[in-house]
Amino acid sequence: MMKKRREFFNSFIHRKGEEVAIRPPYYKEISLFESECLTCKGVCKECCPEEIIVIQDDKLPKLDFGNGGCTYCDECAKACEFGVLEIDNRRLINAKVTIDITKCLSWNKTMCFSCKDVCLDDAVKFLALFRAEIDYEKCTNCGFCVSACPVGAISVKGVVDGS
Repeated sequence: MMKKRREFFNSFIHRKGEEVAIRPPYYKEISLFESECLTCKGVCKECCPEEIIVIQDDKLPKLDFGNGGCTYCDECAKACEFGVLEIDNRRLINAKVTIDITKCLSWNKTMCFSCKDVCLDDAVKFLALFRAEIDYEKCTNCGFCVSACPVGAISVKGVVDGS
């Protein structure tokens, strides 16, 4: 009983500086990446039309929003031969989008709608013409706003997933 409680609370704690990899959004259990992707040749990366899946040195796939975002097109799930990614397990990307208001042009009285213009989900809202905000009820964490921001004010950080 005590061990389960400790594991539960530890799941909310990140070691300082520890990055949580952002995985493609079609998995049932996060642990399958480490057990099944090690022998794969990265077919999910090869079939991604947005070219945002990268295979890390440890052979695990992660999403990199430096040049685009995820359209949830299902191609990585269709290509996965090991059952890690499956269309039936489609979920939101395990991440959270944030805006650094000290860098954001709109928060600093310059009209800029770059993040709003690329948002497929209409999840970027503005208070008047300034102060961009993320509507987390609509945001799918797709990452398109990251590369669209001309000053690098938007970031997407991986979050611990319960599965």
